[in-house]
Amino acid sequence: MSQLPILPDTNPSRAVLDSFRISIAKRLSETLPLTLEQAFAGVDYGKKGEDFTVALPRFRLPGKVAEIAATVLEGFQPDEWIESIVIDRSFLHFRVNTTNMIFQVLNQVDALTHLTPSGQPEYGSNDSGKGKRVVIEYSSPNIVKEFHLGHLRSTIIGAFLANLYKACGWEVISMNYLGDWGTQFGMVATGYEKYGSQAEFDQDPIMHLYNVYVKVTKDLETDPKDGDEDVLKKWRSWRETSLEKYQEAYDQLNIKFDVYTGESNVSKESMDKAFAQLEDMGLISDRDFAKEVDLNKWNLKAPIILTTYPDGTSMYLTHDIGGAMERYEQYKFDKMIYVVGAAQDFHLAQVFKVLELMGFPWAKNLLHINYGMVQGMSTQKGTAVFLDQIIKKAGNVMHEQMKKNDEKYAVIQDPQVTSLEIGIMGIKIQDMAAKWFVSILLSSPSLSDFVVNGLYGSSRINDYTFNWDRMLSFEGDTGPYLQHKNPQLLPLPPTLQIATHTLAQYPNAREIAFLLGTYPDVVNIALKTHEPSGVVTFAFKLVHAILTAWDRVIVKGEEDVEKASAKMFLYECAKEVLAAAMHLLSIRPLERM
Repeated sequence: MSQLPILPDTNPSRAVLDSFRISIAKRLSETLPLTLEQAFAGVDYGKKGEDFTVALPRFRLPGKVAEIAATVLEGFQPDEWIESIVIDRSFLHFRVNTTNMIFQVLNQVDALTHLTPSGQPEYGSNDSGKGKRVVIEYSSPNIVKEFHLGHLRSTIIGAFLANLYKACGWEVISMNYLGDWGTQFGMVATGYEKYGSQAEFDQDPIMHLYNVYVKVTKDLETDPKDGDEDVLKKWRSWRETSLEKYQEAYDQLNIKFDVYTGESNVSKESMDKAFAQLEDMGLISDRDFAKEVDLNKWNLKAPIILTTYPDGTSMYLTHDIGGAMERYEQYKFDKMIYVVGAAQDFHLAQVFKVLELMGFPWAKNLLHINYGMVQGMSTQKGTAVFLDQIIKKAGNVMHEQMKKNDEKYAVIQDPQVTSLEIGIMGIKIQDMAAKWFVSILLSSPSLSDFVVNGLYGSSRINDYTFNWDRMLSFEGDTGPYLQHKNPQLLPLPPTLQIATHTLAQYPNAREIAFLLGTYPDVVNIALKTHEPSGVVTFAFKLVHAILTAWDRVIVKGEEDVEKASAKMFLYECAKEVLAAAMHLLSIRPLERM
């Protein structure tokens, strides 16, 4: 292979397609008045089925576009990097060398998909975060409430980000900041005296406390005085019981936390220190029976930081400021991410601004990753859909579906566990994949449309309505679809003995290989956008490509041993990359279903 220049922010050793983009940029810079860096910035994934496309007008070069294009094409000879160049009005389409691309992509996948100490495939990862530490706060349910679908959004998005940052070399501290203090606990304590039952509590503690909460909330609608806070005598046992229940749910979801903390863990010393510093800076002013921080000049109003009557109660803002200060002292993070619903946009903007005004240089490294809400649910009204209920129903439906195929069902070691795992996956995928992403995939087979519309789109912030039918479906782009089409392959000979050049004759093999080559970009873009739906989209795109190739790039019955091995190698590489994507999404790949 000919030697290529080295460019900043490229990594051919982990992203093979960078090499081909550099080669294209090299030709542009040699034939046009452009630096290599300028040329490289103009090489995008192709449209209309092409590999890479360059829009010549973006360079604003003197002369007619047709003449500029002709200059690039003049004297071109196919080489080990570029197979062809096509002029399409103001665009140049570049097709990379098929044999070389397939060889390099598959061998890189094979080299990098060894298991890391964390047990996750490494292909698609990078070391951009090496030596850096990030604290990610997510899930964070309130301890007197059953784990419901509303908590799930923060949980799976946060787990995705934790896996993503780990894959990119960061040291990750996964933190669960429990809502374990405040008025709602006084409400439950008061309501428990009226509606509590030790027998019901012992049978299902969290659900019983939730029912008490719903009842006392209804009482407040007719008699507001009924909600006055009482001494939280049972608070400690409730917190411990809630935490045990939540950990069971997290185990089912394949999610682990490094730290469990909560509002109650924020020290009074930290909150008093923050208040004193703000007061010394002249940022505190009086309001009726309260103290507030003046943020009006930043269009953030004046949030209350402390109530002065009757007993000087600190507010959520105070807890969050004190908590952030304590976290930095303990972890010395390079970044801290709060995965919290969009309803808290304004509150967290206030928290970040206050910390910035307090002069903490790390305040600029605080990030709020928000998301839309699940429509049609309310814990106060008793209309929430609970995770345990969802998993059981999903698992039962999947189990019944699996039993329809006696032959496949017979080889599954534990059908009950498998069906629950598939059900959980259906729940996660419905949440992380927006319907319009699916429509893009089905309506446009173009890889460029996938990259532009799929990876750069945003669905995390959108509200969505929970849909039982879609979550439980085996058809279309759903979680079970990912598992159902995961190919099972035979052991292969050593990689160097595999004749990957024989795959060049199959357009479907080329499509799969090129798609595998894009995966490192999928990971890098996800790190920039903090959007899981791009990885979901990639996974479905890969599954579609495998299915399309299934009856064209056939292994069974192939008499040519070289071709058979190469085809199996292609499918095994695809399997490994699909597994890597699923690991990012905290989904356990199954060997059989």
